[in-house]
Amino acid sequence: MTVSRPQTPMEWARKACDSLMDNYAAGELPPAHRWHYHQGVFLCGMESLWESVHEDRYIDYIQQYVDDLVDDNGNLYFARDELDAVQAGLLLFKLHERTGKLKYKIAADKLRNLLLTLNKTSEGGYWHKDKYPHQMWLDGLYMAGVFSLKYANVYGDEGLRETVLHQEKLMRKYMKDDATGLLYHAWDESRRMPWANPQSGCSPEFWSRSLGWYGLALSQFLDLLPAHDPGRVEIASNLRDFVSALIRYQDKESGLWYQVVDKGDQRDNWLETSGSCLFVYTIAKAVKQGIAGEDALVAAKKGYEGLINVLQWDEQGRLILPDICIGTSAGDYESYVTRPKVSNDLHGVGALVMACVEMQALLNL
Repeated sequence: MTVSRPQTPMEWARKACDSLMDNYAAGELPPAHRWHYHQGVFLCGMESLWESVHEDRYIDYIQQYVDDLVDDNGNLYFARDELDAVQAGLLLFKLHERTGKLKYKIAADKLRNLLLTLNKTSEGGYWHKDKYPHQMWLDGLYMAGVFSLKYANVYGDEGLRETVLHQEKLMRKYMKDDATGLLYHAWDESRRMPWANPQSGCSPEFWSRSLGWYGLALSQFLDLLPAHDPGRVEIASNLRDFVSALIRYQDKESGLWYQVVDKGDQRDNWLETSGSCLFVYTIAKAVKQGIAGEDALVAAKKGYEGLINVLQWDEQGRLILPDICIGTSAGDYESYVTRPKVSNDLHGVGALVMACVEMQALLNL
């Protein structure tokens, strides 16, 4: 069938959301009827679209997802042993503000209190999951950090800010590679995992999407930290350096980034879209926030164009984002490059929507 091709980043964002809304009732978003970060990331992208276009069908769809899982007393079933469970809590703040219903705050309180029960490293770093003892993963900075800062701002729990900044400092301390400016996917304080470097405890590779979560977190931290917070300067400096590192590893031909970011010369490596979406978002935000310059603007535009070039359509005229790596644990090079690729995985489409919304904001400056 003939499809009307979107012309602007915001139109692409709308088409991505509409395509999944056409395919799934909110509660059926996979994995169906679960409080899960896959749905959370996609719906956070949708919320950013709603905030720009003010079409209430988007916020209504988000509310349908949340109300499928949170009852009138604020009860919900969620995994209580992992940072990933916190991320979808980002959807609760706007719903509480719009409706005034206490159940959304009660649910947010439960997720905030989950953080009090998590196991930690010797220096207070959250274990990513109980089943990954003594390990910090880059993913976790976004999964719990942005929620924590929003909770601190909305409900006055200011001690959470210090905790979030401490998590980021630990990641840089143990996971950043000074030669590349990139951060390893995971760090095992115990050095027991097969992938852990005996000296550093780090996993051996720079995985695209984990770096994307880290950049997404830093970008949103800058928006959420109060102007007077002393941590802002350090976060801005770290984001500036991180963006510079990302630009160095952008594929010059496609504008995208590889699954293992620094090894684009390996024949079995491949261009991965979810990480590329998150990098475009991060770079565009850094430009908009005034901490990255013309080279970053060029990189963001090239990355965005690269993403648009790989988008596909199904027989019903719905948008398809291909080449998304499925959920992935830390591992060696072979484990990353042999991971299955899927289309329209929710955290990939959510990242695409976020990237498009930010590119529209950037181009409108």
